[in-house]
Amino acid sequence: MERKCAVRVTIAWFCLLAFFAAVDAAEPRAEETARTTVAEDSDAPKGSLVIIGGSERFRDRELWDTIVELAGGDGAKIAVFPTAASGQPIKSCAKLVQTLNRAGAEAFIVPVAWSEVDRDVQEAVFDPELVDRVRAATGVYFVGGAQGRIVDALLDDDRERTPMLDAIWDVYRRGGVIAGTSAGAAIMSHVMFRDAPPPLKILQNGVSMGEELDDGLGFLDKRWFVEQHCLVRGRFARALVAMHSQEIPFGIGVDENTALVVKRGYEASVIGYKGVLIMDVSQAKRDPDMDGFALKNVKLSYLDRGDSIDLRTRIVTPAEEKLDDIKLDPNADDFDPYFDHRMFYTDILGNAAVADLLGRLIDNQEPEAIGLAFSGLDAKNRPSDGFEFRFYRGPDSKGWYTEEFGGEDYTVLDIHLDIRPIRIAGPLYEHRIAAEEKRRETTESTED
Repeated sequence: MERKCAVRVTIAWFCLLAFFAAVDAAEPRAEETARTTVAEDSDAPKGSLVIIGGSERFRDRELWDTIVELAGGDGAKIAVFPTAASGQPIKSCAKLVQTLNRAGAEAFIVPVAWSEVDRDVQEAVFDPELVDRVRAATGVYFVGGAQGRIVDALLDDDRERTPMLDAIWDVYRRGGVIAGTSAGAAIMSHVMFRDAPPPLKILQNGVSMGEELDDGLGFLDKRWFVEQHCLVRGRFARALVAMHSQEIPFGIGVDENTALVVKRGYEASVIGYKGVLIMDVSQAKRDPDMDGFALKNVKLSYLDRGDSIDLRTRIVTPAEEKLDDIKLDPNADDFDPYFDHRMFYTDILGNAAVADLLGRLIDNQEPEAIGLAFSGLDAKNRPSDGFEFRFYRGPDSKGWYTEEFGGEDYTVLDIHLDIRPIRIAGPLYEHRIAAEEKRRETTESTED
């Protein structure tokens, strides 16, 4: 996409920005200091988290090099847990171990699995020798699959930590890295989806602990919920339902082949192919006049590769390439957006639809956009229930844009969202021949 405007900022503006950024860094605002959490405590883990959205590519070196570096570099001992996988979990980890080792690690598979091993999971997680081997590692990696298998293995019948989970926490507290993909990402938060239906069903039917939701392993601050495969599968919608239900104010939705790297519990940055959705329901309210899930004033932000966020203050720093390129401030007098048309998305839960909408909305003459979520199969033949997603800009909305990464990359902050249940008129469509025949029959009947 060629921009219509070559330069939208001046050197003087950048100088002022740098000056005020330096002042801001030197003297944190009072409200930012007040929002600091337990992550600053001396007892907080010294390690890092690598939260991968799933479908990671073994050939993309950035992700694997980052994990190995955070685990200590060449020779780092990384314990790979195949626990979430089904079928042949041990065999399926072979390629992963090879990939980590090519990046310089000395990875090994921990035989805590529900099949393909010669001993029970509960026996393995209490084995002193195996526990000590994991404790001596400097990194842990959870593969994808079913996250329920991970928590069922590492928590006992009373939902307390097993010796194996204590060992994993020791790795994290000492400064090691805990990485996980897909199911291995879901377990990072205190609350997770266990075995949830598709997002539309969650919107329609809600969630409850012990059913769709379960305890996670809680490596991340309890104010943050983790969702994976977020943009490709439209899972941001189900995350909002879970967050509101459990009063979790903030959420992280990581896309596929992408990771959020969290250091010291709060210094988070995006690496990989795409981006991360930041969800904020801290000021959202239910609409009492609506029947069904209805939420007003959700805020969504989209962070792209190279962007970072402080999870304590939620202050976002765009990638340097974007800071040096185009800033998009719809409230500024010199706002000159690329797009000038109203947007209507018939499937807001579709592949990357929400990320596409956010980028186009922050760079648009029109201040709002509409997306729908409904079942086309149901609406094909009869009226059906669905949801309207109204996205709109506020005084806090802004963004950045660059093509330096080889594509069209946006960072978007604070787009507001209202969700309301709706009724889709059905049948949603009819073939033109049938429609014409029906009109003729109606006309003839009227004439008679």
